[in-house]
Amino acid sequence: MLILLHLTCCVLLLLQSQAQQSKPVSVSEGDVIRVETSLVTLPVKVTDRRNHVVYGLNRDHFGVFENGVEQQVSFFEAPSATVTDDAAKPLNVALMVDASDSTEFKLERIQSAASAFVDLLRPQDRVLVVSFDREVRVLTKLTADREAVRQAILNIKTGGGTSLYNAIIQVVERSFAQVAGPKVVVLLSDGVDTTSIEGTFDGTIRLAKMSDAVIYPIQYDTYSDFLEDRSRVNTARDTGSVALVTRNGEFLSEAYKRGTRYLRLLAENTAGHFQYAQSGKNLARAFAKVAEQLRQQYIIGYYPKDKTAAQRKIEVKVAAPNTSVQTRKSYVYRPSK
Repeated sequence: MLILLHLTCCVLLLLQSQAQQSKPVSVSEGDVIRVETSLVTLPVKVTDRRNHVVYGLNRDHFGVFENGVEQQVSFFEAPSATVTDDAAKPLNVALMVDASDSTEFKLERIQSAASAFVDLLRPQDRVLVVSFDREVRVLTKLTADREAVRQAILNIKTGGGTSLYNAIIQVVERSFAQVAGPKVVVLLSDGVDTTSIEGTFDGTIRLAKMSDAVIYPIQYDTYSDFLEDRSRVNTARDTGSVALVTRNGEFLSEAYKRGTRYLRLLAENTAGHFQYAQSGKNLARAFAKVAEQLRQQYIIGYYPKDKTAAQRKIEVKVAAPNTSVQTRKSYVYRPSK
């Protein structure tokens, strides 16, 4: 898979000294990214046999291999085990909320859970709030002002249609385009797009692969709401049976299968994590899980020995007994010209 590896804030600060020699990011037709430097960074999570995160490792514990060739680790950052770790680098978090009519019955729960999530972030972390129905609305710019963020969340209103793919383009390609530092997207949606014009399923998955943002989709259940309120969907009769369809003519069951697949692919292709929330209580837990996961990653950087443009398989080994590693499995390298 073609994957642009996650850049950390510290790495980007290091790169500022090379700004005169760097070139802006551009994307080729072959879905290959041209990055501003040859430094590659990986988010790495290490767990033990009980799936507990292993803290306290240092640079010497890690080995990085590209296509079987060991690389020299040039940058290392350990995870923060606490919420109040002021020494940790700030995160840039985009909070994306599906505000289509399918969420009408759950909006208050969503707003409450989203506000609670913001409280779990560290004071220095910056948040961007985006809501979307047929239209995509950027409700705040990136800010550490928690009151401004909470007010933006409370101002979210539901509307018709779902332009999820357009919203992904807005956040990943535009709002985050000139942002330095680690980027995280927390996406609340059922995954069912009905009104996007600019974005497509495949196109935005490719965009996610090439982005340096890690995406954490949380899929909440709206299917049961449709079943209870059939006035919001149409029916289709075929061979004597009755089936529910969306307003653009797609079978409702198929639309939700596609939505689940889409959200899972966003997570898989960006080293994020997919969660499903069936209730308001589960939604709050899902948010808390995302906040926890953001503090569990080691960041490892290296300069590839092979400077040719090609797809690379990645393997990270840890010199610690009874541990396993979670990180990206591959990416496409193309050096700046």
